Formats: sequence, C-alpha cells, structure tokens
Amino acid sequence: MSASSAFNDEKGGSSSVGEPEYGHDPASGGIFSSDYKRHDDLKEMLDSNKDSLKLEAMKRIVADPNQLIRASALRVLSSIRVTIIVPIMMLAIKEAASDMSPYVRKTAAHAIPKLYSLDPEQKDQLIEVIEKLLADKTTLVAGSVVMAFEEVCPERIDLIHKNYRKLCNLLIDVEEWGQVVIINMLTRYARTQFLNPNINESLLEEGGSGDKTFYGSDEDEDEDEEEKEKKAEVAAMAKRKPYVMDPDHRLLLRNTKPLLQSRNAAVVMAVAQLYFHLAPKAEVGVIAKALVRLLRSHSEVQYVVLQNVATMSIKRRGMFEPYLKSFYIRSTDPTQIKVLKLEVLTNLANETNISTILREFQTYIKSMDKDFVAATIQAIGRCATNISEVRDTCLNGLVQLLSNRDELVVAESVVVIKKLLQMQPEKHSDIIKHMAKLTDNIQVPMARASILWLIGEYCEHVPKIAPDVLRKMAKSFTNEEDIVKLQIINLAAKLYLTNSKQTKLLTQYVLNLAKYDQNYDIRDRARFIRQLIVPTEKSGALSKYAKKLFLALKPAPVLESPFKDRDHFQLGSLSHLLNAKAGGYQELPDWPEAAPDPSVRNVEVPEWTKCSSREKRKEKKVEKPFYTDSEGESGPTESADSESDSATGSESSSGSEESGSGSESEESKEASESEEEEEEEEEEEKKKKKKDLKKPVQERVFLQTIAPSSTLKSYELLHRITGEGLSVEYCFSRQPFSPDANMVAVQMQFTNNASSDTKNLHIEDVKLQSGMRVKEFPEIELLPAGETATAVMGIDFCDSTQAANFQLCTHTRKFFVSIQPPVGELMRPVFLTENEFKKEQGQLMGMNEITEKLTLDVKCRNEHTIVQRVTTAANLSRVPCGSDKEFAGRTVTSGSLVLVTVATKEEGAAQLTVNCEKMVIGTMLVKDILQALTQ
Repeated sequence: MSASSAFNDEKGGSSSVGEPEYGHDPASGGIFSSDYKRHDDLKEMLDSNKDSLKLEAMKRIVADPNQLIRASALRVLSSIRVTIIVPIMMLAIKEAASDMSPYVRKTAAHAIPKLYSLDPEQKDQLIEVIEKLLADKTTLVAGSVVMAFEEVCPERIDLIHKNYRKLCNLLIDVEEWGQVVIINMLTRYARTQFLNPNINESLLEEGGSGDKTFYGSDEDEDEDEEEKEKKAEVAAMAKRKPYVMDPDHRLLLRNTKPLLQSRNAAVVMAVAQLYFHLAPKAEVGVIAKALVRLLRSHSEVQYVVLQNVATMSIKRRGMFEPYLKSFYIRSTDPTQIKVLKLEVLTNLANETNISTILREFQTYIKSMDKDFVAATIQAIGRCATNISEVRDTCLNGLVQLLSNRDELVVAESVVVIKKLLQMQPEKHSDIIKHMAKLTDNIQVPMARASILWLIGEYCEHVPKIAPDVLRKMAKSFTNEEDIVKLQIINLAAKLYLTNSKQTKLLTQYVLNLAKYDQNYDIRDRARFIRQLIVPTEKSGALSKYAKKLFLALKPAPVLESPFKDRDHFQLGSLSHLLNAKAGGYQELPDWPEAAPDPSVRNVEVPEWTKCSSREKRKEKKVEKPFYTDSEGESGPTESADSESDSATGSESSSGSEESGSGSESEESKEASESEEEEEEEEEEEKKKKKKDLKKPVQERVFLQTIAPSSTLKSYELLHRITGEGLSVEYCFSRQPFSPDANMVAVQMQFTNNASSDTKNLHIEDVKLQSGMRVKEFPEIELLPAGETATAVMGIDFCDSTQAANFQLCTHTRKFFVSIQPPVGELMRPVFLTENEFKKEQGQLMGMNEITEKLTLDVKCRNEHTIVQRVTTAANLSRVPCGSDKEFAGRTVTSGSLVLVTVATKEEGAAQLTVNCEKMVIGTMLVKDILQALTQ
C-alpha cells in the first residue's frame, strides 16, 4: 500500500483535493517504472483464475487510492467476455462513473459499449450512467461518453438537450478524436432541432417551378386545384417572416469554426461536413481553404478529402473555384488521386475557366499512366456535354486522338465520341465515316462495339459505308468478343430493315453464325432478331413493329458525375466513401418543418450578483408573452451562447418573438438588429466561452430606451458660399442604420439659401479606401428656395478614420466633399454587467490596454459631467453597478470590444484606461477622451 500511495503522490492521483477541469491522462507515460517489484500483487492477480480476478478487480476499483490501478482494474474487468459477471461489471461502472478522477470516469465511459455488446438488456441502466457522465464538465471525459452514447442510445437526443451548450463550449479543448465523435453527433442533433438556414432559397425555387406549371396546366380540373394550392403555399411563404438563426445553431457553427485549423485531418473533415450540412450557403465557403490545405498531406488523406470535395463541388461549385490550381495534377500523384482531381476539375468547369482546364487536359493525355489518360478523355467528354460552347472544340480534339499511336487512347476516344455524336449526329457524318475506317485497326472490344453501334444507329448518314463494314465484320464474326458480336447482330438487323437489297444475304449469314455460337446470350439474340425482322407464317404481330423497335430515336446519354447522388450520405463517413450503407451508419435526419422548443436546452444557473439578478427579473417580465403566443413562428435572434448563461436562452428568443408579432416596421428593425448581432458574433469566434446570451435582448432595450445624453455635434459638409446657395451639414445620428448593420448612420441636412429651386440632389463618383462601402441616400428630386430637407446615408468606415470622398451633385453643379468620422463614432453601445465587464477586461490586457493619468477640469469632477463628456466623445454605454465609471461598446464593422474606465482619485486626479482589440482605435480614443475631460 505504501508503494502504491508513493506512486500516486508522484503522478498526482485522485487523492488530491479538487480535480482540475482540464484533466490530463495519467496513463500516458509514467506507468513503466524501473522498480519492477512495485506491482507484484497486480501481476499475481492477472495470473490467477477468473473468479479471483473478478473479486480482486472489484477491490481495486473501489478501494485502491491510485487512479491508474482503479482504471486498469475496470478495463480488465470490462474486457472479460463472460455474461455471468455482468452484474459485477455494471456495479463497477456505476462506481467508476462517480470517481473523483476524470481518468477513471473516462475508463468507465469506455467500458459502457463493451458491457452493452455483452448484454444489450442492460441498456436502461447504462443510459442512466451515460446521462450522469454527459453532465461531466471535464474535457477528458466528454469525447468518451459521447462515443458511448453513440454506441448505446443514439436515438435518445433528449439526453443531449441540457448538455448541448456545454459540449459546444468544451469542444475546442477535447482531445482530437473526441472532437470528431462530438462534431458528428452534434451534426445529427442540429438537423433535428434547428430549421434549415437555406429554407427560403429552396422554397423560392419550388415556388418558381410551381408558377410555371400553374399557368401551363388547364386541361384537368383536379390538376388546377392542386396548382392553386401550390400557388397559395408560395404566397404564404412570401408572407412568412425572414429566417432568423437559432442562437444555439449559431453557437455550434461559431465554436467549430476554429477547429478548421486543427492539425488532425479527421477534425477538419468533421467540421467541413458539419458546415456543409448545417451552415447557410453564404458561410459554407470558409471550409474550402481548410480542405485544400489537407491536399498537402499523405495520399490516403488526400483520397478521402478529394472524395468529399468531389461531392461538395457538384452543389457548391463556387467555393472551390478560387482554388482551381490546387487541383491540378502532379506527375507524382497516385492514379486514384489523379482520377479524383480530374473529377473535381470537371465539376468546377464553366464558361470562364474551361479553356484553362482543357489546356491542362491536353497535357494529361500525354501521360504514361493509361488509366489516367482514359479518365482524362472521359472528363473531356463530360465538359463537352455540360458546356455547349466548347462541344465542337472537344469533339475535334477527340477526333485528332483517333490517330494516336496508343490503341487504348484511341479506344477511349471512340467511346466518348460515340456519346457526343448522339447529340448532333446530322452535323458530324464525316466523323462517323472516319470512325468506320478504324474498324480495321482498333482491337479493343468496347471501341469496336461503339463504332458498330454508331454506324448502325446512323446508317442513313453513311448508306454506302455501312454495308461494307457489315461485310468485314461478318468475316471476323467468329473471332470477335461477345460484346462486339452483339453489336454486329444489331448492325445487321438495322441494315436489313433499311437496305435489305444489299444486306439481306449478309444478315442471314451473320444470324446463322450466331445461331451456333457458344454464348447463349448471342444465340438467344439471334433467334429473337430472326423472328422479328424476317417475317414468316409463324411470326407474330410484333414483327410489324420491327422498324419502330430498332430505329426509334434514342435520347442522348447524360454524362453525369459518379458523385452526384452521394450527398445523401453524411460527408466524411465510410458509407459516403463506399457509396453504400455501411454497418452502424446512422442516417442524417431531415430538417424539421417547424422549430422544436429551444427552451429544452436551458440550464438553471445561480444568480451570482444582485445586479445580474435584477437584470434577470426585468427580463422575466418580458418573457411572459412568449408562452401565451404561438410558439415556433420565428426563431430567436442570433447571439453568443454559453453554458453559464444558457438559462436565458428562452429570454433572448422571447424578445424576438415579441418583436416579430408587432408591425412590419418592427419586423424590419428586428431583422436589422439580428444582422448587427450576427456580425458581432462572427468577429468574436476565437473567444470560446463567451457569457453574453442576454446581450441581444438587453441591447435592444438599451437602443430603444436610452437616448444620447447631449445634443449631437454637427459638422459642415458644404458651405453656402462654396455651394452657391446650397449648404449641407451632417451629424452622426448614433442610431442603427437599418439597411446594413455594419454601416454608420450619417444624417445630412440640406438647406437651399438660393433664390431658385435645387433639383436632383444625389451622390456620384464615390472614392473610398479598400474595404469601405457607402449606401447612398435616396435622390432628393426638388428642394425649393428657402427650404430644408433631411436625408440619411450609411457608410462602412471599416473601423478606420479614413475619409469617404464623393461628389454631391445637383441638376447643374457637382461639389467635391468628404466625411471623416471621429473615432468615437465608429462604435455602438453594448450592455454589460460589471462582472462581464471585468471578465472581458481581463482578456484584453497587455498590448490591448492603454492607460493615461490626467487631472480633471474643475467643472468636470462630478460623476454626471464625466459620464456626459465620455459619452459625447464616444458612442458608448455606461456599465451599471460599477465601482468606477465604466463604459462599453463595440466597433460597428468588426464588432471588436471597446472598454473604457475612468477611475477618479483625490484633488481631480484620475486614470483613464481603454481596452480594445484594435490598438489603433484604442490609441485614438484615449486622445479624444483625454481632450474631452481636460478641456
């Protein structure tokens, strides 16, 4: 026992008080000691029989102070595949699930699937253990218990509800293989709990097709009624409120995005499939760069990644087009990688890049790898099929390949040309003649069969050559392959029906040869065709329709990607790789038509401070209408989520429900605010454990109830003398710019001091720095003399104080003007409690913190004046309950946090502290606030 406890002290076992959240794996090193006699008792136990092994293992699990011994004993016990020890094993797992050591709890999670495979009747008890372990906050346990969940009860998604936010927030710190398991599980969970983010696009596509059929169908009354119903559905869809993403959906996307930079290819692939299946179309593009990075890895990884890229590139071609050159083929690539890259290049081909891709293909045809050359020729055929502008070019290039010295190249070209000629045979009779001459040289069976099929199908275009080809084929009939013999019989039948004078005897000769062939398929085909085309007394009525059967117009073949229908399998899975359902594969659920109740993911959280409890009490008053109105009409607005504040998830949704049930103006305001919040969240994706679920509701309350404490400062844009009677002033209204939440609202006041009217006031020739944008104000058609008009324009300054330059135009003149913002107008206020403020400030230290000491002006030493001057200099909000004067805001474009603290001391001394992710903005803001407080 002393040796055991000494070992435990060395390795930091579970005997220490308080287990760390980020538990390390004690089994990774250190168990192999130079003192081989230390664990002689364990060796004796392992050498004994099973009965004593069970008892000793139980003693170890329950009593041994060393976590390694407890875990090893459980592992040994769970590996014994004897049903009689199931009760003991169950008891051991339950004990280990409550162990102080996360390593032992992890081992208990590993033992659960073993026990389930041994005795499936223990499922109910095992589910209880899984539920207990799912609530574990240690990253070491998370991946293992989710794996056990997937093995034992993947259908019990109700176990995930309360742990969803915790799993999302812990995901970044879980070991890599645990991340893969959790991401795949959360992908299926999200497909059952959230609405399709692309629902509006798919409904609009269906609606468009519905309208066409409606106007075109007037034959049947029932059909008309169905079409009217469809039209009514489309109309209802048009009135439907715009889709707003559930904050928990956004939390999952935001917390998995950093994992695209993981060193583990499986993790990157798991995140990529999650985004492909769950993210809005506009956001899926972020995975392209990560997947292209994996193409620099080993060939095995490349193979799996390219399989998935080939599937993605069919539906989301645009996201891989910028990386076209990454899919160019290297001479060192294995054949299977070359073929997959060809597949991707073919999927990405369009009118703009087809010339580049075809030049690449010309190079590939010269390769020594014959399988690769054949795949390249097929890719050229697919490009010609999909892009009609290059069809003739591709066809001519393939015809030139017919003179290639390599028989395999010629054979593959013949097969592809056959498919292309079916689209426009009448224009290409010369090519058919040229191919007929190749029958003497080409020996590849598929190529010979393709040529014979072409000549038979379009024999009216080559009436002189076709009989001669049949004559040559009749000579060598007995030596041909079976596939060629069948096409010779078909050619003979078609020529007999169209040119019986020349080919009657030849056809009879071929049919007689086929009648005694060794292959029963050929014998059956010969008997069938003889009865069909050669009428006799015994022939049935079918022989009358011989021409319609053989010479019917056949649709041109559609050359499609073999990856076209693979997306119904979950990407990254073995089933997707094999294109067949593998054992244990779980289908990806369809999106729900109505959003399930989001409150099931709420977790009760203790109210730590009086301030936060007051805020929650306020929000609970807002929460009442949520339960009385119809649920699920529109999802909650997007906001950051975390486990600690998950209790307020329904509060944020209640805010959006209440605003969604108001007037149309309220809906548009709500939509703009949700866009604003979404931009904030995307910028903060690297902060894994944000606690601001309450923020969206509180921001809305703040914006609606708190107005700027002082009058807005006006700036002159155009003097009345320079403007020949037209003067323009502008101010920053500090209100959200509804068309685009990333823009600063600039309110402009036009005054006509001239004696004549001013017409057609508008903006032209906008000159901006890189990244900046302008939303122009609507044209003012008429401004009478002596009158004043107001307009609002939006400018995205891209978090910089660079000026926006443009021309202000009237019906007669153009004036060059510019708007340069003070740094304080580049931000918007946000609501933070004191605890949240301190936490965020703690994360923005070092280079992100700027401190200045100052002496306050005599008139600026009371609290009200300080707050007024700071909020005048910068568009920030006061943090309530703060010991110092604290202010918070975010930059409009990137959503970077800006925190300002003014700590006052005796005799007017004070200290100004600014914490900001953007150091340039922080430095400029310090100067402005210093000037405001000291002037």
